[in-house]
Amino acid sequence: MARLSDLRDRDVINVNDGKRLGVISDIDLDIENGKIRAIVLPGAGGFMGVIGRKNDLVVPWEKVVKIGIDTILVDFPFEGPDV
Repeated sequence: MARLSDLRDRDVINVNDGKRLGVISDIDLDIENGKIRAIVLPGAGGFMGVIGRKNDLVVPWEKVVKIGIDTILVDFPFEGPDV
């Protein structure tokens, strides 16, 4: 069993290109069914991560490949500018 506080400390890595995407800042929950819909990673930040911050990155739960001790691997093809 893992707690949300444990997941927030793990690096999220995209298995498609090996890039570190960041750490989980939030989780999208389906309260009615008691399931996780997505993990949310903070967007690229400006000054101190607040000013000029881009949109958060939402990774659907079905794209989570493996949750390890130190990392969470996701298989998520990103489109657009570098994440």
